[in-house]
Amino acid sequence: MSGYVLLEDGARFDGELRGGGEGITGEVVFNTAMTGYQESVTDPSYAGQIITFTYPLIGNYGVAEAAMESDRAQARGVIMREAKNSEDAADAEGGWLDWLRDCGVTAIDQVDTRALVRHIRDRGAMRGGIFPTELAEAEARDRVEAEPPMDGADLAREVTPAEPVEVGGSTPSEAGGPHVVGIDTGIKLSIIRQLRQRDCRVTLLPCTAGPAAILAREPDLVLLANGPGDPAALDYVVQTVRELVGKRPVFGICLGHQLLCRAVGLETFKLPFGHRGANHPVKDLRSGKIDITSQNHGFAVKGPGGEPKIEGDEPVRWETDFGTAELSHLNLYDRTVEGLVLRDVAGATVQYHPEAGPGPHDARYLFDQFLALAQA
Repeated sequence: MSGYVLLEDGARFDGELRGGGEGITGEVVFNTAMTGYQESVTDPSYAGQIITFTYPLIGNYGVAEAAMESDRAQARGVIMREAKNSEDAADAEGGWLDWLRDCGVTAIDQVDTRALVRHIRDRGAMRGGIFPTELAEAEARDRVEAEPPMDGADLAREVTPAEPVEVGGSTPSEAGGPHVVGIDTGIKLSIIRQLRQRDCRVTLLPCTAGPAAILAREPDLVLLANGPGDPAALDYVVQTVRELVGKRPVFGICLGHQLLCRAVGLETFKLPFGHRGANHPVKDLRSGKIDITSQNHGFAVKGPGGEPKIEGDEPVRWETDFGTAELSHLNLYDRTVEGLVLRDVAGATVQYHPEAGPGPHDARYLFDQFLALAQA
């Protein structure tokens, strides 16, 4: 069945729909990873978005339960050059296209994804949609324009759990490591797995939980998780974090990095087309080591003078509401902030995904550094 992708600036890209439906809208972004398509689609950080995969062949090794990053598909749609429905891989439990259909994810392939991605790189990520050819372009345009922009979007409420979740036992005796209490704005299962491998007891609370509810759980550390949407729309979480900083060690990953930064008084901004892929070089300014990292975010933290990029490789400092913050990690693609440490209270962040689900494992050592905050 023929279909097309329509962007809010009028750009159109034709292809073949994989499944029926009346079409969907969302923010159209791109991911440069060569593998990990199922992990990406089930990552809550992709809520409200349509993923364009830059790798030309998607679905060639099937799908499996072990690749899930949440309990369901989170992305609204998928755009591909060539889709496969193979189940030939040794650990495959189903075909990619069958799985997308069963999950209700709208997909289209035979699209010139190279042209589409170049367009987004030039014009920026924008609203768009996937539609059947039978739908008039004028009607599709109206639907795209009715889609709320990502700026100001609070999508964390759509992916947060309704009730607290206990992982690894409900008492300290049932886990050997520290008790990590997470504000769940859309946490990936890979993050939980990394904490459990280090014997942590993990409690996940809805993103609407207040500071009293979090402290009542007696955390050794507070985790600010990844998730979708604009951090500037989550002032209620930011206010909660402000009540926790200095009382308990706090660490943040991705959206959690942005929220902790906003909580101490820093500013965030929307990137032109975001960082999404598994090959982003990041320099650890403390060791000089360069890690190849997995990333998925559309917003970033401004530098000490409000600048979007850090020109040098020095660990610049911000003076915050809670003392000094120091740059710890720097993106070598575009010189944006990738992590910081709080020098006067126990806290640290990274913008990228050290759990690497999917992606390289270069940065998993950061979980050990985060957990060391509990001993600070």
